[in-house]
Amino acid sequence: MTPLKHNPYNLVITGVGGQGNVMASRVIGNMLSIHGYRITIGETFGASQRGGSVRSDLRISEEIAFSPQIPKGRAHMIVAMEPAEAIRVLGELGNPDVKVICNMRPIHSVNVICGDFTYPSAEQHKEWLSDLSGQAWFVNTTEAAVKLGNPIFSNIMLIGALAGTGDLPLERDLFETVIARWLSADKVEKNLVAFDKGMSMVKDDKRDG
Repeated sequence: MTPLKHNPYNLVITGVGGQGNVMASRVIGNMLSIHGYRITIGETFGASQRGGSVRSDLRISEEIAFSPQIPKGRAHMIVAMEPAEAIRVLGELGNPDVKVICNMRPIHSVNVICGDFTYPSAEQHKEWLSDLSGQAWFVNTTEAAVKLGNPIFSNIMLIGALAGTGDLPLERDLFETVIARWLSADKVEKNLVAFDKGMSMVKDDKRDG
C-alpha cells in the first residue's frame, strides 16, 4: 500500500443532481479499496435529486475508518462538476492548501434563469477558485463529453483528471477493473477513452482547461 499524502485524505466530489456525482464517488472508492485503503463515504443531497446540490465526502485512510463527514476547513481535494458548487464547498471545507479540479460548464438555477440573480462569469469563478485554493485546474469536461457522445462522460473525465494530479493512486487499469464489473465491454472501452481524456486535461494544462 502506497502511503497517502495525508492520512486520512479528505476528498470532496460536488455537483448538482443528475451529473453523476454519486456514481463517481463509488468508482473512486472501489478503485482505492483495491489498494487496501479504508474508505468512508458521506453524502449530502439538496432539496431535489435533480438540480439540487449533491456532495460526496470520501475519507481515505491507511488503517482505520473515519467518520463520513469531513470537518470544516479540512478538505485536501475538491472535484467540482459545476463552478458555483466548487465555491460553495470551498466556503465550508476549504483552506489555503486545498486543491480544486473544476468543470467550468455552469448549471443555472431557476432564480438565475428567471433573472432574479446573476450567475458569475467563468473569469470570476476562476479568479475566486484560484484565490481560495492552493492549486486549481479548470477543465471543460462537459463539452468534451458531449463530443464523445454523452454528457454523462463528464464525471468519468473528472475521475481521470483526479488521477492525472497524482495525489491518489488511481491507475487506469484499476479504473478498467472497477467499471468492467458494471458495464459491457463496448461501454468499458468508451469509458476508458473518457478517463484518458480527463487525465490529459490535467497533464497538458495545469491551470487552464
